[in-house]
Amino acid sequence: MNLLFSIDDRFYRQLITVLYSLTLNSPENKINVYVITTPEFSHAGELKRACHQLKMVFHQVIIPTDAFADAPVTDRYPKTIYYRLLAHQYLPADLHRILYLDADLLCINDLTHFYQMDLTGYMYASAIHTNLTNTTDVINKLRLQNFDADGYYNSGVLLMNLDEIRQKIKPTDIFDYIQEHILLLPDQDVLNALYGKYIRTVPDQLYNFDTRNLRVYEAISTGQWNLNWVMEHTVFLHFCGRQKPWLATTNRGKFTALYKNYFKLANRLG
Repeated sequence: MNLLFSIDDRFYRQLITVLYSLTLNSPENKINVYVITTPEFSHAGELKRACHQLKMVFHQVIIPTDAFADAPVTDRYPKTIYYRLLAHQYLPADLHRILYLDADLLCINDLTHFYQMDLTGYMYASAIHTNLTNTTDVINKLRLQNFDADGYYNSGVLLMNLDEIRQKIKPTDIFDYIQEHILLLPDQDVLNALYGKYIRTVPDQLYNFDTRNLRVYEAISTGQWNLNWVMEHTVFLHFCGRQKPWLATTNRGKFTALYKNYFKLANRLG
């Protein structure tokens, strides 16, 4: 199993927490962890030690300082927005599949079924975050003009078919699109606008559960997707938004205490 992350120095402890949760809840024996960083990243040693303790193999993928020199970059659109979309340029050529994960999530059930799903003809598998109405999806389709896509995909959990990606993604397409459009969530907007029709949709209540919206999930499912159901079935809890659980001084949600427990135990490693 191959996992992909892209972080800076602020998030190495959160990444260790993700890896710890994976170890506890997925039985995969060999996990390769690829972490995209800049040359200035200073916590590779801690990550390598933590991976060793978790019986994972750490691979640092250093993006050269002059990478994307010709790409449009502003305060709002830093270079980091390109890393997950163009990771295939820096990953080993013999990798065919990899799972990109944001560092602000937990794995609380086995991800093997998700990782092994059929991606024939698709570049990615990803989830569309559930809403009580489809108004947001309609607005995003109008905004991005991607009417062939099922909806607006969240880029925090992306199962990647690297063979398809290498065939279809051209950096100039991404650079040109950013120069020509006003974007709200840069990398996510690009993913949806250019490649939304090549994404296999997976259920967000299983693979990208937005922890802010437990009540919404319960309402949509007429009570089925309650807290007990989530703990038994959901694979990834995603702590979206600005209020991150590792910063919380009070219990801001049902899952804050759970995250803090994983964070505390995980960071005894490294």
